[in-house]
Amino acid sequence: MSLVHPKYKVAVVQAAPVWLDLDAGIDKTIELINEAADRGASLIAFPETWLPGYPWHIWMGAHAWQVSRGFVQRYFDNSLDYNSPEAARLSSAVRQAGITAVIGLSERSGGSLYMGQWIISAEGTTIAARRKLRPTHVERSTFGEGDGSDLAVHQVEGLGRIGALCCWEHLQPLSKYAMYAQNEEVHIAAWPSFSNYEPFAPALGWEVNNAASRIYAVEGSCFVLAPCAVVSEAMIDALCDTPDKHALNHVGGGHAVIYGPDGRALVPKLPEDSEGILYADIDLGVIVVAKNAADPAGHYSRPDVTRLLINKTSMRRVETLTIPMDNYGIDEKAEGQNK
Repeated sequence: MSLVHPKYKVAVVQAAPVWLDLDAGIDKTIELINEAADRGASLIAFPETWLPGYPWHIWMGAHAWQVSRGFVQRYFDNSLDYNSPEAARLSSAVRQAGITAVIGLSERSGGSLYMGQWIISAEGTTIAARRKLRPTHVERSTFGEGDGSDLAVHQVEGLGRIGALCCWEHLQPLSKYAMYAQNEEVHIAAWPSFSNYEPFAPALGWEVNNAASRIYAVEGSCFVLAPCAVVSEAMIDALCDTPDKHALNHVGGGHAVIYGPDGRALVPKLPEDSEGILYADIDLGVIVVAKNAADPAGHYSRPDVTRLLINKTSMRRVETLTIPMDNYGIDEKAEGQNK
């Protein structure tokens, strides 16, 4: 008896978000989900913070400018609460389309925001609602942190072992190794756009970060789906109110890719300023050949020399503590008699 390795079509989004408009963004998300499902895709991946779009204002000017322009308030108000009608509409649309979706979003929880990736099953149920472990650089002025439970790979029926990370989490060697060690087969590498600070910050550019996605595929011996957003003219008009801000960002920046376990590009890229969906047919059986050559968390590892320590416990900011009265040294019966 031989193993059965799933084969199916994947879809990777390269598109501009409907920036700072959650309802319209969900409309566009549902359109893309339905388009991918109609094309026979079983899995669709969206860019980082696709809803309501990446907060480019945090890179463009001082915090006082962001507040005065209304960006801080609008970004919070248009982020997604999982316990909301908007979230229910999204999960319902995924269920109706019969496709598994990995949606990048700004998660609103209480008074805080988190950089989230919501993995929704074809039945419309939540497989995972992860948070970016450590927001990058100025992102920490807007978003809170995830925890070790967010470094997880999930067995999805018919699709294999699915995992996801955001943006520069792909430059964190230990976080990557934690994912590899869980025998990840299909990885969603969500990116915002490669238009910011170009060309004077190569580390933020498409060449470096496409390379990070490609290396992840080879190191992890897995398929990498790397959706990427496009910065639209409307976003530039909203963000750039002075000539110096026009020098910081530009229309385009879309560089979505799909890589196989050997690092091969499975589809041609779209022009950086165009919107569309990349499709590829994948066969998880080819992972066997890749891992036969090098399995960094398996036979190619040396745990006697180097090992990873990971805390998978979910972070709980509030603990409810109940202390019996007699722990205070009070005899309640005697106290009552003295009254």
